[in-house]
Amino acid sequence: MQNLYPLLAALAAYLAGSLSFAVIVSRLMGLKDPRTFGSKNPGATNVLRSGSKVAAILTLLLDALKGFVPVLLVQWLGKPFGMEDGTVALVGLAAFLGHLWPVFFRFQGGKGVATAIGVVFGVHPLLGVATGATWLIIAYFFRYSSLASLVAAAFAPAYYMLGDRVQWYTERPVTLMLVAVAFLLALRHRENINRLIQGKESKIGAKAA
Repeated sequence: MQNLYPLLAALAAYLAGSLSFAVIVSRLMGLKDPRTFGSKNPGATNVLRSGSKVAAILTLLLDALKGFVPVLLVQWLGKPFGMEDGTVALVGLAAFLGHLWPVFFRFQGGKGVATAIGVVFGVHPLLGVATGATWLIIAYFFRYSSLASLVAAAFAPAYYMLGDRVQWYTERPVTLMLVAVAFLLALRHRENINRLIQGKESKIGAKAA
């Protein structure tokens, strides 16, 4: 039975990740479905284009929590059940995949930025602060959420490996998970990358047409 705990934890994380809070919050607040305007991405940045900052903040926090909570629970409670570093990585990736391909929303999910940040904070607060600060710096100076997300995701594994040199982290599975998340984020941002190159990418705060 103990061998099943990591798989059960991963399944629970995937189901949590499958809760598309951009859609849920928009429905509860009487806003347009974020999949019908702007970038059509069910994420906080597109919800912001609806004109509701409150809805965007709620979406951001809830999407982050569904990545943060499963990882943190495994770190806090998993060892007695044989769930250690490998399970931390598995659960983090599962929550992220749930956001990208949510079973509750016909596998049509968002790009996973907030959930990825939540996962990173669950791995270690310092790693989360460093990654989040990178996002904020790039977003502040360039005003592109997509660019900030790509840069922050690429730096997260680098920060993690840098921390390993000073004995913050020693777990290879988590490093591989962070690399996988960065790669998947880049894949989900293919259209954004093309628009950035063409100078057509929407800036943070721009309202939907």
